[in-house]
Amino acid sequence: MIRKVGQPGDLGWVVQSHAETYAAEYGWGFAYETLIAQIVAAYATEHDDSREAAWIAEVDGERVGSIFCVRGPDEATAKLRLLLLTPAARGHGLGAELVDTCLAFAREAGYKRMVLWTNAPLVAARHIYLARGFRLTSSETHDSWGDPVVGQNYELDL
Repeated sequence: MIRKVGQPGDLGWVVQSHAETYAAEYGWGFAYETLIAQIVAAYATEHDDSREAAWIAEVDGERVGSIFCVRGPDEATAKLRLLLLTPAARGHGLGAELVDTCLAFAREAGYKRMVLWTNAPLVAARHIYLARGFRLTSSETHDSWGDPVVGQNYELDL
């Protein structure tokens, strides 16, 4: 089930699950958790319900995934953020459902384009993005969380 963020603990779960999952899978540590906490805090304190939203995926009443749609660099552009599925929830189509929910909201909110930033090791997420028509617009190696990794920017005309 996909539902809007709004229950006690949702935002904290997003931060904790990202931090724990990516530390275990890629060794991304405190600096990565800090980035996620900043994104979530900005959403919690500044979002506009008519133009921004966030969702939680649940299986049997347990949180297993998240995605956020926030304002991009201009009024016509939305930004997809914080897509995550816990390892046990992967492979059942929930990631695609989260992305489709986010895209539908962006279209309904009047955005003309969606952008996102991801990292090369996140192969399953990239597959979902490419299947929906996102195109790679740039990539750059960074070492923000330890070892060098390729950050990638994608966009989609809505």
